Amino acid sequence: MQIGSNYSSYYHFNHSSNDSKNSNSIDTKNNDDTSSKENNQRDTQMINGVELDAKQIQQLRELQNIDRNVKAHEAAHQAAGGGLAGAASFTYTRGPDNQMYATAGEVPISMQKGNTPEETIANARQIVAAAMAPADPSPQDYKVAANATKMEFEARAEAMKLKAEEAKEKEEENKEKTEESNNTELKNSKQSSTDETTDKKFKNFVAKTYQQNSQNNYINFSIAS
Repeated sequence: MQIGSNYSSYYHFNHSSNDSKNSNSIDTKNNDDTSSKENNQRDTQMINGVELDAKQIQQLRELQNIDRNVKAHEAAHQAAGGGLAGAASFTYTRGPDNQMYATAGEVPISMQKGNTPEETIANARQIVAAAMAPADPSPQDYKVAANATKMEFEARAEAMKLKAEEAKEKEEENKEKTEESNNTELKNSKQSSTDETTDKKFKNFVAKTYQQNSQNNYINFSIAS
């Protein structure tokens, strides 16, 4: 049975409108804003062909940092997951420079059992390694790791059961071989005893026959006078 699971790294943001043109930009929670907000003279900078003010530049830097973290997070999952991991997918947010930045991602991982308990244990360990590979595992990552650990425990229990059954079968097989060997030895012992008895009887018969012949075949001597 194959169970499909996804583990993801999610980053949460507060979305608010700066003005009607930038309604999808991210609020940076800047608590240091003072009366300069009302100052019409603002420093601006051209980035990706878009003129951005200081606040938008800060938002852009945060998005770029999040994009790097999300992609590194999912790359770590994929690298450790090997053949059990699928392709990464991302959720994107448009930045103030009109570029798309990854703000969430996930990599599917197959909770696949092996043909033997040993293979299942190996798969489970690889899944745990994949789930916990990023430096900042998400709650979903921990959940996948827990499920894989449970799968490993079940496989270990199955392996122990199979070993116990094999040991019992081997014990019974050895017992049968021992009984068979004992029966063969007993049979040989009886045969040897029978042969010895027969040999003894034959020797007695020969001795008795010789004795009788010796007594019956006496020689008469006559002397002429």
